[in-house]
Amino acid sequence: MVPVPCVPEIYEEELGSTIDLRTESLQSLRELGPPDLVLLVKTPQKGANKQFGIYHHVTGVDASSSASLAAYINTLTYPTHDRHKVNSGLYCCYNAFSRLDMRVQVQIPGTVESYCIDERGDKREATDALWLETYLCAVLRAYSYADDGSGETIKKIMGVRRFNPITSTEAEHKFLEAAERLFFQGWQLGSDPEIQVPNLVSNHLTTGLLEYIRTTGRYTSGINLFEKLRTRDPEISSLLARVYIAADEEVKAVQLLHESIQSLPMDYSLLDCQAEFLNNKGRADLALETAKRAVVAAPSEFGTWARLAEIYVSLEQWGLALLTLNSCPMFTYQDKDAPRMPEPLRTHLPTMPETICDEIDDSQATPDMEQVHPTLRKLHAAGFKGTFSKAYKLLTEITKKIGWDQLLRIRSQVFVMEEEYRHERKAAAGHSRNPSTTALRGPSPSPGPSPRLNGHESPEAERRPSAEPESEATPETALESSPAPAPDATPDLGSEVEKPAHSMAAAEALAGSDPHTEGSQPEYMQFRNKRLCERWLDNLFMVLYEDLRVYTIWRTEVAQYRQQQLLYKKSPEEWEILGELAERLHHAEEAVEAYQACLSMRFSPKAMKGVLKVYEQHGELRMVLGALIRLVTWQYRWYSEFSPALLLTVRKLIEEEGAVKVRSIIQGTSLQQHVLDLTHQYAAL
Repeated sequence: MVPVPCVPEIYEEELGSTIDLRTESLQSLRELGPPDLVLLVKTPQKGANKQFGIYHHVTGVDASSSASLAAYINTLTYPTHDRHKVNSGLYCCYNAFSRLDMRVQVQIPGTVESYCIDERGDKREATDALWLETYLCAVLRAYSYADDGSGETIKKIMGVRRFNPITSTEAEHKFLEAAERLFFQGWQLGSDPEIQVPNLVSNHLTTGLLEYIRTTGRYTSGINLFEKLRTRDPEISSLLARVYIAADEEVKAVQLLHESIQSLPMDYSLLDCQAEFLNNKGRADLALETAKRAVVAAPSEFGTWARLAEIYVSLEQWGLALLTLNSCPMFTYQDKDAPRMPEPLRTHLPTMPETICDEIDDSQATPDMEQVHPTLRKLHAAGFKGTFSKAYKLLTEITKKIGWDQLLRIRSQVFVMEEEYRHERKAAAGHSRNPSTTALRGPSPSPGPSPRLNGHESPEAERRPSAEPESEATPETALESSPAPAPDATPDLGSEVEKPAHSMAAAEALAGSDPHTEGSQPEYMQFRNKRLCERWLDNLFMVLYEDLRVYTIWRTEVAQYRQQQLLYKKSPEEWEILGELAERLHHAEEAVEAYQACLSMRFSPKAMKGVLKVYEQHGELRMVLGALIRLVTWQYRWYSEFSPALLLTVRKLIEEEGAVKVRSIIQGTSLQQHVLDLTHQYAAL
């Protein structure tokens, strides 16, 4: 029998207050909506007739009709241990297409009523068309709100049961059929935070579809779906090409991209797909022109600029990589819709007997920030999300390849440094018009594409302004805290000196030239053509400096302690932060060392996920399965039987090693049988 996660119970202080707050918050929802909410009204079996409300959240329940949601409520009415009886239940499920909250009210025993609530709080009739939209939203939410195995998502919202929405071929057909019928409305659902404007091929529906196909390996189903949709709109070719590549049908993908780009030469999704494919094949030289054209086709999208920067990194053209990164449009991070809940009266978070295992008992593991050194607590890079996270990753990749000193050298060749700026400003104050001020004003922008950069030149930017990651560090404090060279800050510009035209930096990045060519001095290296570093990028340099400083101190201390044969001590939280830091800076072995030190003291899903990643890269089958068993059990402990990331790992192992071998290694592990059965359940899928 398949084990089902326990039901968490959160008690309302005032009956119905959670539903009132959910109704109030409907107008502020922007994305797929919060997880489904289930409220049970109970009374004691004996004695007082007082009613009280108990709720929890859930994802992955079949929301295709009022009957299926009523059936879920019925499963909650038969707990054996409960001294209370359930009088009624209410299931709320958000429909992000029509922006309605679908609700099913069940009286026990007795009637089932279904209706929907709009953003104004008015009641409306629930039609079959609305249920189709709700079903599709529920499946997409199950993927969007699933945990990646590290426990980060689970810790964000208390008491969420997570189920796998598609566990059979029939369920898959139902999902893909709904996706096909509603595909051309998908842009209404919004998109990932790195996408400026949701469109036909970049939205939450296409993200969910690709995630499903990748996780389950059901490539044929995905190819069939996109082949059908492509006959209605050729733009969908980019999605089909991505599925072909994932399915190892690369010849078909290349043919499709070739034909599609000939008929749609400025479709940025197709161009980006081709550039990514070529770059991954080690042919960055061929990818370059395609990536440049993608930028011209979609100058306000972060992804096209980031891809171009990535290709310059592959080509080791560091100056152009920094210029391109500086041109990336940055967007404010829009997090997933989270439920707004009143303060609960009390909570009951039961443990499923099958998940009881000393090794993963983290009931005492409330992160004690008192035990974390203030320097480690202040590492801002850990909090980066969306475009800032991706830009920072590119910056750390450059640093890993060329080192901090070389990065600073290239930075000073590409961007105006403070000393140069002061010198020119002094000159500018003495003469109203001289070569220096002319140079700083910059020649008239070169012809060709002049894309919007960093949200300064288009009305869209006012709707979604550029965000700056906060950083308490300044060049002065950085210098005081360490003798290492601190990056220069870009100063605020005074009125005497105009800001150089943005479009020039963009044009140079697009024109491209190799700074390492013998005897050539790229234009951007001469002072009159240097660019101003965007404030957000300047901030990333400061954050990177702090990351590298803390990392270097840690590694130096470890070496000294080893030399003196002393034990190097840190708290579990500190080891976790150090593991994350090493991972961010692309030092895999040091990351594993820190994560293992954390795990030797207490269980941490984040640390276990960190070592799992490295074991996968090294192909250590037994170690991967050992980590997987513990992560799957921890997920079940916190009411989740569904993590696409862990499912994907299991699927890949079975593809490479065979189901029998994987099952027998799981079975041969020394943990209790009930714990192993949970992983067998994952493997069975």
